[in-house]
Amino acid sequence: MSRWVRFLICALLGLVLLVCGWLVPAHLRAVDWGILRLAARNTPSLVDHGLRLIEAKNLGAAEMILRAAELTQVPDRQKLAVEIVRITRENPRLAVLGGPDLRLGQLGLATLQPPQPEPFTSLVMRLENRNRILESLKTSPRNGTQEVLRTRRLTETVLIPASGSAAGQAYDAAVVVSGLLLDGGHLSPGVSDGFTQLAEEANRGGNSQRLEQALLDFLSLGQRMNWSQLVSFVKPIEDLETLRLITNVVRRDEAQLPVLFSAMRLSEKPEAVTRYALDFSKTGLKDLGMALRLGSGAVKELLARHQRLYLPALRTEAIKYDPFGAFYYFALGYSWLMPGFSLFTRWLLFLAAGGLLAAAVHYLRRVPVLEEPLQVRGFHFAREFLFGLGFLVVVLLLSEPFLAQDNQKADFPFRLRVPLVGIASTAAAANTPATSKFMNPETLQVSLLTLSFFFVLQALIYTACLLKLAEIRRQNVPARTKLKLLDNEDHLFDSGLYLGFVGTIISLILVSLGVTKFSVMAAYSSTSFGIIFCSVFKVFNLRPVRRKLVMESEANLAEAAPRPSAPTLIAHS
Repeated sequence: MSRWVRFLICALLGLVLLVCGWLVPAHLRAVDWGILRLAARNTPSLVDHGLRLIEAKNLGAAEMILRAAELTQVPDRQKLAVEIVRITRENPRLAVLGGPDLRLGQLGLATLQPPQPEPFTSLVMRLENRNRILESLKTSPRNGTQEVLRTRRLTETVLIPASGSAAGQAYDAAVVVSGLLLDGGHLSPGVSDGFTQLAEEANRGGNSQRLEQALLDFLSLGQRMNWSQLVSFVKPIEDLETLRLITNVVRRDEAQLPVLFSAMRLSEKPEAVTRYALDFSKTGLKDLGMALRLGSGAVKELLARHQRLYLPALRTEAIKYDPFGAFYYFALGYSWLMPGFSLFTRWLLFLAAGGLLAAAVHYLRRVPVLEEPLQVRGFHFAREFLFGLGFLVVVLLLSEPFLAQDNQKADFPFRLRVPLVGIASTAAAANTPATSKFMNPETLQVSLLTLSFFFVLQALIYTACLLKLAEIRRQNVPARTKLKLLDNEDHLFDSGLYLGFVGTIISLILVSLGVTKFSVMAAYSSTSFGIIFCSVFKVFNLRPVRRKLVMESEANLAEAAPRPSAPTLIAHS
């Protein structure tokens, strides 16, 4: 077969495999948009969930769902808006509390004129409303409710002014909100029991700081929601720690509260939503919003994978045309059901593509007649495989989304804000020791990734040097020629050292420009790995081969040297 035919076959097949690997929607640190679309099929949409809330007359929660639909630009959101307007006209009093509540209606909280939506905390901050609710809660048979009411007798508080002080209305409002939630059975057993235990400890003279923090959490959420929304939001929360974290997320990004609310409703997993929003504090709520556009299945899939959402613009355009689209949708199902297998297949395609492209270059090159003795059969396959590995590393570095992403985990300082009494008061926990870390998780993550990348590159160069050394040993030329060929490969054998210097310089330049957050340790590791691998190769691999060839060369010279002839005796007569 002509070398040109072999070149074309290898080059075309390598490019085809490269494109196929690029089209496989499986990623190491991201979930593809197409997978979420597939997971959302035949699952309730955001609007469907809102319509079910309308049927249950939960107007407040439905309004929050509508706000999320408007933020995420859900196509059929107008249908939900029409239903909300209709039920508001039929029953205007629902607008006050966001839904029917017999007890609060009997206390007169749903009879505002004219009826209008109002945050629940603002509603109970009015003295007449607060006093009516406190009197009602005193008759509650629940032990937890009575323990919370008894905390109003505390005189030494840390975060909120005590109930008996001049600024005690904030504490009373917090007691009212939490007491109503406890008394109405609107809290999960984990939150209810934990909250009651904190109240009991405070009433027995213990530290009231954790209790006050929980009170402030309820108060803060009530400042941003009406009663129906507050009940729907806190009911699925399983423990006080999740409540604290999710309230901090709300305080940090209040505009995304509808997205957070809707994600918790559709997924029914508030802890997973909280963890996702905290671990991806910069992009998490945006990604959740995009998943909400598709439906509950997409939200659950995103939370289960716990990865950032990836929407490649170029590939989205490419799959509009066949055969790109046909192969993409074929691989999409496997990427959803078998993500590990699909990711391995993607890497295998890149590896094969690199090897075939290297084979194409091999067949394109014409070997001079003088170099024919230097050709060792089968060695080019090893070189092509090695090139394929290097090609895989480079392609993954360039194509894998968020491979070197910054750590986004939110770290909330322990400072709380009371936005109700006209002044912004902050308090810091005096008994929280300051902790110092040798290296923060973000720097550690990037450093480990950089170390791994430089190590793999140096290992590939070391393997290439071993391969070249083995090839020279097997070439059909004299030992003296092999020594000269080894001298000719000095630059190849030192390439790991050169690459190490270049890697360190580029890393330091990127750090200086602020492009990335490579640590100094990771930058200098490039040179360190280069020195180590180069030294190991020259001392333990190259030196013994060179010594053997020197001995063989000297032996060959000794055999080839002419031996002196014996002296001839001449007889004289």
